[in-house]
Amino acid sequence: MVSQVVDTMSGIQTSSKKIAEIISVIDGIAFQSNILALNAAVEAARAGEQGRGFAVVASEERTLAQRSASAAKEIKHLIDDSGGKVAQGSALVDQAGKTMAGIVSSVQRVTDIMGAISTASQEQSSGIEQVNLTVTQMDEATQQNAALVEEATAAARAMEEQASQLTEAVAVFKLSHAVRPVLATATAKKPAVRTASTAKPVPASGKRVATPLRHPASKPSGTAGNDSQ
Repeated sequence: MVSQVVDTMSGIQTSSKKIAEIISVIDGIAFQSNILALNAAVEAARAGEQGRGFAVVASEERTLAQRSASAAKEIKHLIDDSGGKVAQGSALVDQAGKTMAGIVSSVQRVTDIMGAISTASQEQSSGIEQVNLTVTQMDEATQQNAALVEEATAAARAMEEQASQLTEAVAVFKLSHAVRPVLATATAKKPAVRTASTAKPVPASGKRVATPLRHPASKPSGTAGNDSQ
């Protein structure tokens, strides 16, 4: 649009120059007509009484030539003024075109920046979703670990109870001096288990009852302490 205005202003300026040239031609014709009117007046004066009518025509022609020259000068002055204003308008329109081009370039840069911001926002949103997913997975893993710890605690408590029951079952029998330290050591090395408040004890599936050992009668009397009560 701005380029069309610039082209139109350039066309007006060119037309003004052509009109000024035509006015110059008209001014030249008026000047020549004035010269011819002067010559006609001189010839009419020489003719005397016979050239009186011709002198009137020459005078009118001279007046018309002067008026034509004056009008041509005024028109030329107006055309020159219009040409100057058209030139100023062309310069202003050209400057406006450059300004509009700068504005369009700035708007394009702003559009690019807004597009980059939109892309960054989408990437940030995707990153936040990934973080939320990771946090959810960590929460689930923590809950699973807590459940496993509770199960391990319950299993350890059940093993402890089974060990206590086994110890009570074995305590019914009198063991030899060689076996008692081993049993005492095994009982002393039982791991201390921290039980959770929510853990439920698992009942023993069954008890195995130990039977007393019978020693052959051929052994010496020194082993009599191994007999069961």
